[in-house]
Amino acid sequence: MKNILILAGLALFVVSCGTQKTTAVASAPVTETAKVALTPELEAGKNLYDNNCAKCHKLYEPKKFTKEEWTPILVRMGKKAKLDDTQMASITNYIDSQL
Repeated sequence: MKNILILAGLALFVVSCGTQKTTAVASAPVTETAKVALTPELEAGKNLYDNNCAKCHKLYEPKKFTKEEWTPILVRMGKKAKLDDTQMASITNYIDSQL
Protein backbone atom coordinates (compact mmCIF):
# COMPACT_ATOMS: atom_id res chain seq x y z
CA MET A 1 0.00 0.00 0.00
CA LYS A 2 2.81 2.37 0.91
CA ASN A 3 4.56 1.64 -2.42
CA ILE A 4 1.40 2.46 -4.36
CA LEU A 5 1.10 5.85 -2.66
CA ILE A 6 4.75 6.63 -3.35
CA LEU A 7 4.37 5.65 -7.02
CA ALA A 8 1.17 7.71 -7.35
CA GLY A 9 2.87 10.75 -5.82
CA LEU A 10 5.89 10.31 -8.06
CA ALA A 11 3.66 9.98 -11.14
CA LEU A 12 1.76 13.15 -10.19
CA PHE A 13 5.03 15.02 -9.74
CA VAL A 14 6.39 13.89 -13.13
CA VAL A 15 3.15 14.78 -14.95
CA SER A 16 2.97 18.24 -13.38
CA CYS A 17 6.60 18.96 -14.25
CA GLY A 18 6.06 17.81 -17.81
CA THR A 19 3.08 20.13 -18.25
CA GLN A 20 5.03 23.15 -17.00
CA LYS A 21 7.94 22.51 -19.35
CA THR A 22 5.61 22.19 -22.35
CA THR A 23 3.85 25.46 -21.52
CA ALA A 24 7.12 27.34 -21.07
CA VAL A 25 8.47 26.10 -24.40
CA ALA A 26 5.23 26.95 -26.20
CA SER A 27 5.27 30.54 -24.96
CA ALA A 28 8.97 31.15 -25.71
CA PRO A 29 8.56 31.91 -29.47
CA VAL A 30 5.90 34.53 -28.75
CA THR A 31 8.32 36.42 -26.49
CA GLU A 32 11.09 36.22 -29.07
CA THR A 33 8.82 37.48 -31.87
CA ALA A 34 7.72 40.47 -29.80
CA LYS A 35 11.36 41.56 -29.31
CA VAL A 36 12.26 41.95 -32.99
CA ALA A 37 14.17 45.21 -33.44
CA LEU A 38 12.54 47.84 -35.64
CA THR A 39 14.36 50.09 -38.06
CA PRO A 40 14.26 53.81 -37.21
CA GLU A 41 11.61 54.34 -39.91
CA LEU A 42 9.40 51.56 -38.56
CA GLU A 43 9.95 52.80 -35.00
CA ALA A 44 8.70 56.23 -36.10
CA GLY A 45 5.59 54.58 -37.58
CA LYS A 46 5.03 52.64 -34.35
CA ASN A 47 5.33 55.84 -32.32
CA LEU A 48 2.81 57.60 -34.56
CA TYR A 49 0.45 54.61 -34.27
CA ASP A 50 0.84 54.44 -30.49
CA ASN A 51 0.50 58.18 -29.88
CA ASN A 52 -2.26 59.06 -32.34
CA CYS A 53 -4.51 56.02 -32.31
CA ALA A 54 -4.49 55.50 -28.54
CA LYS A 55 -5.92 58.99 -28.01
CA CYS A 56 -9.39 57.76 -28.98
CA HIS A 57 -9.45 53.98 -28.54
CA LYS A 58 -7.46 50.91 -27.55
CA LEU A 59 -4.63 49.85 -29.82
CA TYR A 60 -5.02 46.70 -31.84
CA GLU A 61 -2.14 44.35 -32.51
CA PRO A 62 -1.19 44.60 -36.18
CA LYS A 63 -1.75 40.85 -36.63
CA LYS A 64 -5.37 41.17 -35.53
CA PHE A 65 -6.33 42.16 -39.08
CA THR A 66 -5.04 41.28 -42.54
CA LYS A 67 -3.41 43.83 -44.83
CA GLU A 68 -6.68 44.04 -46.78
CA GLU A 69 -8.62 44.73 -43.58
CA TRP A 70 -6.12 47.33 -42.34
CA THR A 71 -6.22 49.44 -45.52
CA PRO A 72 -9.73 50.92 -45.08
CA ILE A 73 -9.26 51.16 -41.31
CA LEU A 74 -6.09 53.22 -41.71
CA VAL A 75 -7.62 55.46 -44.38
CA ARG A 76 -10.70 56.17 -42.25
CA MET A 77 -8.77 56.69 -39.02
CA GLY A 78 -6.08 58.78 -40.70
CA LYS A 79 -8.73 61.25 -41.82
CA LYS A 80 -10.26 61.38 -38.33
CA ALA A 81 -6.84 61.91 -36.72
CA LYS A 82 -5.95 64.54 -39.36
CA LEU A 83 -2.70 62.81 -40.26
CA ASP A 84 -0.84 63.83 -43.42
CA ASP A 85 0.23 61.45 -46.18
CA THR A 86 3.76 61.07 -44.80
CA GLN A 87 2.48 60.13 -41.35
CA MET A 88 -0.04 57.68 -42.82
CA ALA A 89 2.68 56.06 -44.96
CA SER A 90 4.85 55.65 -41.87
CA ILE A 91 2.02 54.04 -39.88
CA THR A 92 1.05 51.82 -42.82
CA ASN A 93 4.65 50.64 -43.27
CA TYR A 94 4.86 49.80 -39.55
CA ILE A 95 1.57 47.85 -39.62
CA ASP A 96 2.56 46.00 -42.82
CA SER A 97 5.95 45.05 -41.33
CA GLN A 98 4.25 43.36 -38.39
CA LEU A 99 1.94 41.12 -40.43
